[in-house]
Amino acid sequence: MKRKKELPESFDPMPTEYPFGEFTDEHYLVVKKNDGTVFDADYPYIDGSRRARFIRGAVRALLYAVAFPVMRLRLGLKIRGRENLKKHREEIKKGVISCANHVHLWDFLAVAFAVRPNVPKVLVWAPNIRGENGKMIRSVGGIPVPEDSPKATAAMLAAVKNFVSGGGWLHIYAEGSMWEYYRPVRPFKRGIAYFSCRLERPVIPLGFSYRRPGWIRRNVFRQKALFTLNIGEPVYPDPTLARKEREEDLLRRCHREVCRLCGIGPEENVYPPVFDRTRRIDYYGVKEKE
Repeated sequence: MKRKKELPESFDPMPTEYPFGEFTDEHYLVVKKNDGTVFDADYPYIDGSRRARFIRGAVRALLYAVAFPVMRLRLGLKIRGRENLKKHREEIKKGVISCANHVHLWDFLAVAFAVRPNVPKVLVWAPNIRGENGKMIRSVGGIPVPEDSPKATAAMLAAVKNFVSGGGWLHIYAEGSMWEYYRPVRPFKRGIAYFSCRLERPVIPLGFSYRRPGWIRRNVFRQKALFTLNIGEPVYPDPTLARKEREEDLLRRCHREVCRLCGIGPEENVYPPVFDRTRRIDYYGVKEKE
């Protein structure tokens, strides 16, 4: 008899101070700078120049020496499920997409640490690349998603497809934005299904769950929660379905698995799996947008 998968532990920080948007994909952090970078058809979405490779190598060394240890200490990070990466190592080498709930400014560092020695790249909201942290985001693998230009979007998609087809690891925050310490997994946009089904590559689901901090972290460092990153097994497109149905089926299964990895059972899932201008649900007293 097949053993039922147990849900991870999942403390709920119940955040009330963050101005979460009316719709579940809205950004609420203010990007203070705009350096004027134009993301057009000629922009190097994945920069393979010698200078860019050197910068990425140097930053990678700094991540291992400084950023990863600080991030692990700050988040109280635990990683569970790395055996799934070893189990599917040969499949991952052919290229893979991953997705996770987006719940902290540093959570991509946690993803990069968890999937090492793989070096993931991540799709990023374009204003963040133009903003004050843009150069750092680019150096750790950020790929801007262009806005309002079909030719630019086509160039970005082509670069990403070549990257994944060549054995790369692409990470996508399918919820569309970062909401700090939010427990419910918001509806997913279709990017992960688009790339997975067209490239015939699996999706690795990842889920951040929370643990209650101890007395010192709560009262001295004012820390809301400790983080656990749970790594699931690959989710594959169903080749028996037509393209549209295949994408929706994959998206729903990925959302369900990320929920499970976050410690959220089907009966607790307050959001639908697929984003459709989905409005925020004010669970546990989350403040209404003013």
